[in-house]
Amino acid sequence: MKRIELVVFDWDGTLMDSAARIVEAVRAATDAAGLPPRSGADIREIIGLGMGEAIAALYPDEPQASHARLAATYRNGFVRAVADRPSALFPGVEAVLATLEAERRMLAVATGKSRAGLQRDLENSGIGARFVASRTVDESPSKPDPHMLHEIMALCGVGPDATLVVGDSLFDLEMAARAGVPALGVAWGAHACERLWQAEPLAVLERIEHLPERLRQHEGGAVGSEQP
Repeated sequence: MKRIELVVFDWDGTLMDSAARIVEAVRAATDAAGLPPRSGADIREIIGLGMGEAIAALYPDEPQASHARLAATYRNGFVRAVADRPSALFPGVEAVLATLEAERRMLAVATGKSRAGLQRDLENSGIGARFVASRTVDESPSKPDPHMLHEIMALCGVGPDATLVVGDSLFDLEMAARAGVPALGVAWGAHACERLWQAEPLAVLERIEHLPERLRQHEGGAVGSEQP
């Protein structure tokens, strides 16, 4: 099995504990925009998509004007909320990233956030310098389209068989599958494990600390089927 040179992470729900904040902000925005409410479960299902795709999935019958109003209201509210109280990284993330760097692996981010949103989170979290590349939804088509992953691999000079995607949503894992890239799901994010297994990842991790060993097992051809 070829050595993994590049690990591409999703951001929200994978590295940053922000899913609950996103649900809260979407609910507040729908109330302010005068749109019918959606359940927390429904909102969690669209985390990972670009803003346009997420709103269209939540409100497919609403006109574009309503979509635009909701998007603007959400952005404004989320930015204010994060400015007051930035979201935190999941416990163990910094140590795992340090381990992967020590193993001389490149780290990257592929996210449904905007560039401004990702940059804000990278600065607030203090881990921005660890990533050699990133792509956001205002630079590339939304997941599960593999375009942003193709761009990251090209920038890093790494092929699909030397790349690994790590994400908490079916959109992350489907993006990887469409690019021919192996993937690991994580059990602590937006989508339930049963959803993640639909994309046939190498494994679904119970803890971020399990990532380096699972990666090495994959390189040795021995990844199992870890589930929560």
